[in-house]
Amino acid sequence: MKTALTLLAFALFLSTGSAWARKPCEELRQEIAAGLDAKGVKQYSLSVIAKDAADTRKTVGTCNGGEERIVYERQQPAATAVAKR
Repeated sequence: MKTALTLLAFALFLSTGSAWARKPCEELRQEIAAGLDAKGVKQYSLSVIAKDAADTRKTVGTCNGGEERIVYERQQPAATAVAKR
C-alpha cells in the first residue's frame, strides 16, 4: 500500500512538469494573437513588459517563468475624414 501511494505521488509530480516549463514570450504572444484572430478581434496590440512594470493595460499571460507578462490593448479605429453632404 505504501509503495502504491509513493508511485502515485511520483506520477503526479511528473505530470506537473509542463506547468513549470518556461514558455518563451514570443511563442505565447503568437498563441494569444492566434486565439484573438480566431475570435474575430481586430485592431489590438499585445506587448511584452516586465512583470513589475507599472501598466494599466490588461494582462493576458505571463512568460519566461513569470519574469515578464503580456498585456493587451484595444486600438481605436482610425478616424476617416469623410464629409457627409
